[in-house]
Amino acid sequence: MPDDMVEGHIDGMRNAIAAGWSVLERGGSALDAVEEAVVIMEDDEIFDAGRGSFLNRDGKVQLDALIMDGATLRAGGVGCVERLPNPVRAARKILSESPHVYFVGEGAERFAAEHGCELCRNEDLVIPREVERLRRYQAEANSHGKELFAPSSDDVTISHDTVGAVALDSNGNIAAATSTGGTLNKAPGRLGDSSLIGCGCYANNESAAVSTTGWGEPIMKLVLAKWTADRVAAGNLPEWAAQEAMNYLKQRVNGHGGIIVLDAQGQFGIAHNTPRMAWGFKTVKKEDAAVERAG
Repeated sequence: MPDDMVEGHIDGMRNAIAAGWSVLERGGSALDAVEEAVVIMEDDEIFDAGRGSFLNRDGKVQLDALIMDGATLRAGGVGCVERLPNPVRAARKILSESPHVYFVGEGAERFAAEHGCELCRNEDLVIPREVERLRRYQAEANSHGKELFAPSSDDVTISHDTVGAVALDSNGNIAAATSTGGTLNKAPGRLGDSSLIGCGCYANNESAAVSTTGWGEPIMKLVLAKWTADRVAAGNLPEWAAQEAMNYLKQRVNGHGGIIVLDAQGQFGIAHNTPRMAWGFKTVKKEDAAVERAG
């Protein structure tokens, strides 16, 4: 996260918190709250979700998202969509209106359009900042004779700006949602952890709601969101489980990222092993948003 984008991330967090809290304040569900919070971040070009996302190797935006209800374990996910400005909206439609859990590519876009979601041109999701970022990365790779694949998983100089939200409502239900444009220069069709149940997103009233950000491949290998929720179910505080998840990610597969964890009692944890992570929270007693430095 470059220095000149820190304030933008904090503002984005505050706007997302306000949207989610507005739902909860009027008695809405945790599911509605995480959807609305994530939509705000998908619409904010500073994040790697929706418009302004990192570009794949072909210069296109390909998006993934998942939303999950802790009360029922119902979930909806989309992967590799190119014409949905708000993939979390499509994911919610799948959760609510389909017997299936997951749609990808053109089929996901067709389902979304049939259920009232807005479609757009892929070009509408591409911004000049990301065109230039991809150009620089590919030029650097070419100059060193490297194959043009995504950066290595231990390269913390490459931003991973996936967005996510977790919430607890007045009925005691929790929910989680995660949305991403994936990694810079990824191969077309590559799917990360964000939209996979138990990897980048998970929610169960009997354990925790979890959303992760970071390098997807290591997170997938550990099914990290479910691993973390299981630690909470075993009696550990979310704060401890979050930190242990980041330790496990680094020690077992040399991965890096961040995680937010919330249980049905309102206890939460935030942790990361990257140089910086943007986070925010709001309870009936306190609100905060920040970009936290490691250490």
